[in-house]
Amino acid sequence: MDKQKILVVDDDPVIGLSCKRILGGEGFTVFTVEDGESAAKKIAQEEFDLVITDIRLPDVYGLSVIQEAKAVQPRADVVVITGYPSLEDAKESIRLGAFEYLEKPFTPDFMLNVARRVFDKRGWILKKAYIDQFKEYIVPASDMDNFTVYYKDGAWARPLKDGAWELGVDVRHFLVSGQLLYVDIMRDLKALVTGEPFAKLLSGDGNIYEVKAPMTGVLKEVNDHANDAICSLVKDHLCEGWFLWLARINPIKG
Repeated sequence: MDKQKILVVDDDPVIGLSCKRILGGEGFTVFTVEDGESAAKKIAQEEFDLVITDIRLPDVYGLSVIQEAKAVQPRADVVVITGYPSLEDAKESIRLGAFEYLEKPFTPDFMLNVARRVFDKRGWILKKAYIDQFKEYIVPASDMDNFTVYYKDGAWARPLKDGAWELGVDVRHFLVSGQLLYVDIMRDLKALVTGEPFAKLLSGDGNIYEVKAPMTGVLKEVNDHANDAICSLVKDHLCEGWFLWLARINPIKG
């Protein structure tokens, strides 16, 4: 069997070399270019199984690389990586056919698992070792049995030992129409108010869902690794029941 070929498009040579070392070390054939024009030429000349592209390139916006790859090689998968994530870019990336939208920085193991998921997206079984990487950012359903949980429209809240409350989403609730792909937490909020949105979710069918706070409180912490965790929540593994926490608050009494 031929080695699966990957094209990495990023103007940061460190990213290119890292992907080449990480993915090349696992048997993938990796090519790197640093701008959109070079990517277009490479895609026209050779067939690739996977294109990994940054959003911010020196000559074009990375979304055009998705369009070019899908137009010339529709069977190739595209993964978008960015140090400046936004819900609009994520939505447009998926609309154009990207398989995944990832935030920088990423660990070598994380990048490898994403590549393996792309190449075996229908048959790959999520391993416990992979789940363990995100155990601080996701909550197994079994853990919920130990708490009093308030639940409404896919959002939940539970008390923590230090008096704070943890708020999040039941991932299964938002996967009825497609795979969950990206979460945008409203970081400019000082406080969360019951019934008011504090995050948005992008589903695989391109729909955006608002997550409304199930309780009021002063924002204490947000889950900076929520999108990393989402990449681990493939449909075949959701039977275990995974909850994703998004924010922690100090409740307002009154």
